[in-house]
Amino acid sequence: MSTNSPAIYPLTFDPVFKDYVWGGRNLETVLGRELPDGVIAESWDIAAHPDGSSTVNNGPLKGETLPQVLALLGEQLVGGRNRRMLEMERFPLLIKLLDAHRWLSVQVHPDDEYGLAHENDLGKTEMWVVLHAEPGAELVYGFKRGVTKAAFAQAIREGTVEQWLHYIPIQAGDVIFVPAGTIHALGPGAIVAEIQQNSNTTYRIYDWGRPRPIHIQQALDVLNFDLVEPGPLEPTVLEQNERRRELIGQCAYFRTERLYMPASDVFEGRCNGETFEIWGVMAGEATVRWQGDPIHMEAVGWVLLPAALGDFRVEADVESTLLRVFTP
Repeated sequence: MSTNSPAIYPLTFDPVFKDYVWGGRNLETVLGRELPDGVIAESWDIAAHPDGSSTVNNGPLKGETLPQVLALLGEQLVGGRNRRMLEMERFPLLIKLLDAHRWLSVQVHPDDEYGLAHENDLGKTEMWVVLHAEPGAELVYGFKRGVTKAAFAQAIREGTVEQWLHYIPIQAGDVIFVPAGTIHALGPGAIVAEIQQNSNTTYRIYDWGRPRPIHIQQALDVLNFDLVEPGPLEPTVLEQNERRRELIGQCAYFRTERLYMPASDVFEGRCNGETFEIWGVMAGEATVRWQGDPIHMEAVGWVLLPAALGDFRVEADVESTLLRVFTP
């Protein structure tokens, strides 16, 4: 693949904001994001979905949406590992920030087979990296011991769902891996970065008394009742010297690494045509260098490196925490 095309360069985006009822203003007050007025629950930072697509804000493709970039660049953008998604005209992943000012609904996402059959949408395996947690913040993750499908269906009918929910406390730095089929809900006082399949299919089971639709039969179809009292993911250390590099998410859809980089540290990489890479600065500042103009990034910001980009370097301008996401 040639990297001579002026359309092949590191892409940054203007996000799409979502005003769901459980949101707040913490993406502004805690993270320093510029927000429109009102409640902001989610920032879709790298998105190419019918429900929201982010727009390139740099370089020759400025003003184009990510679906338009995908149509233009094809495999040069997503890489040879993602030909199936390209045939479906879908970008593989969706990157978000979530501000949980109130409880999210207790919910579950389907897998690909169920999602495509019933919703014309992909399934949704996702992961959360906790960026901020108020004292006492918690979330729902999996079931309590003793649950069965029949017992939970009865609890839904009787309005006693909470008796079966497994709660865990959270703090900044925690990683929660949420495969399709996992019952889950993010609690108040949390800000998370979410890496997920490019899907927006959610089945609500319980919504804390709010008058929104719920999806009982679909949820019962897809819930994994074997996921009992799980805990946060334990990172796997890949590299430990001045830099610490961890594996914090691995599935069929994405691989996520977290890098703690001291000031002036440099990660050297190459996009060789197999997969794009997404880099996110969670804390600090970094610069992405390649054969063209460098891209400066501040927390919390993301850059998409096309699969055909070639060699690149990520330099930590100050002590920084970064996420690296690509498709396996």
